[in-house]
Amino acid sequence: MKKVFLVAALGLLSVGAFAQKSDPKGGLTPEMLTEISKGYAGTPSDKAIRNALNTAQINVLATNAENLAMIDTHFSDEVKTWGRTDQASSGRCWLFTGLNVLRAKMIDKFDLGPFTFSQNYVFFYDQLEKANLFLQGIIDTKDLPFEDRQVDWLFANPISDGGQFTGVSNLIMKYGVVPSEVMPETLAANNTSQMRTQIANKLREDGLLLRDAWEKASAADKRSGKAASRLQEMKIDYLKEVYHMLAICLGVPPTEFTWTRRDRSGEVRSTKTYTPKSFYEEYIGEDLENNYIMVMNDPVREYYKVYEIQYDRHVYDGENWVYLNLPIEDIKQMAIASIKDNTAMYFSCDVNKFLSRTSGVADLKNYDYESLMGVTFGMNKEQRVKTHASGSTHAMTLIAVDLKDGKPTKWMVENSWGASSGYKGNIIMTDEWFNEYMFRLVLQKKYVPDSIMKYFDQEPIQLPSWDPMFLPEE
Repeated sequence: MKKVFLVAALGLLSVGAFAQKSDPKGGLTPEMLTEISKGYAGTPSDKAIRNALNTAQINVLATNAENLAMIDTHFSDEVKTWGRTDQASSGRCWLFTGLNVLRAKMIDKFDLGPFTFSQNYVFFYDQLEKANLFLQGIIDTKDLPFEDRQVDWLFANPISDGGQFTGVSNLIMKYGVVPSEVMPETLAANNTSQMRTQIANKLREDGLLLRDAWEKASAADKRSGKAASRLQEMKIDYLKEVYHMLAICLGVPPTEFTWTRRDRSGEVRSTKTYTPKSFYEEYIGEDLENNYIMVMNDPVREYYKVYEIQYDRHVYDGENWVYLNLPIEDIKQMAIASIKDNTAMYFSCDVNKFLSRTSGVADLKNYDYESLMGVTFGMNKEQRVKTHASGSTHAMTLIAVDLKDGKPTKWMVENSWGASSGYKGNIIMTDEWFNEYMFRLVLQKKYVPDSIMKYFDQEPIQLPSWDPMFLPEE
């Protein structure tokens, strides 16, 4: 009897405690839950979808059957390219894209057969430079408290295999390039996560040691510069260890090599000995740091303004990421001019939104998530960026546009997921998709009209390195 009475009393107490429909503290009351549960009616249609979702992924069931026909693959204007590359399980899309832009120029200029630059060579120095960037950043912020946002960001992001175009330009102008056969891909280059994890953890440990050494240094040593010199000596020792880790994973970068150039028919045209920089000068010879500009379509920020992201670079003594924010129509006109002149471009977007990996077509009509889930998705591009629902995730090479009456209907990019992915290694994008999910483009200055170029004379607006819109492209 006592147990029954106690249970009954608790039941009365529970009802009284949750008598109100809404909880002033923001929690869910039983009454609220009863009302919320009406969102699922359990209709035959609901049950059929629920059953289907037990055996198939959401994107499979959301595939729009009315949009399955393959898009027309004709393009009115297309840059000549030769073969597709594969970044494998790595975040090096930015590097493959940048090198593919240069590769297309070299193949066309010298009438080459199959040719690729060594991504592994440039990647070696990218990782070494990023390690130095982190360690020097720790030294630069040595007087800031550990809880400072910049210090926290550095330790959270000591190194990555992602990046953007300023990494391509700074690294190549500093270290040159080599053909792929001179420093071929390795297992670690194609599968970077484990190498990156080990180097990142070593750098974090080194960063703590640098801060600790500065904290323990005497005031006299700090004033005389002796303590600062000691930090630089420690940094060199730590970078030796990073170099060792990179060398056993990626190989040792060549300082000199012999290469035979053959034309498209296979006939030998020359055999020479090069350094990586002399090879670049002979076959490309372009000033990547001064001949190119980056533009972006970010509706969150004011258009026709220049922005610079602090600490967002690959090389400590290189350049931060600087771009001009423009309406999408301005970007399209410059892109069309470049394609018409047979010049490919570095391009980045939110690649996985509404992309059919089977057909290689990115189209807003590919998937009907609203009908499947029984809800509406109404955010525009600005709202998606603001709420972290969208942002630039992947870099590719923009190579084609299809114009009807002077207006683009679709675009095509050369991807770095291998020749068998998508449409012959490419992705075709409808113009409507381009409007919503395209973000960045790197162009030669000659394709930028004076009316746009003048905006680069502005003092850049500084943005913090932790801004989520500027994560490395992978």
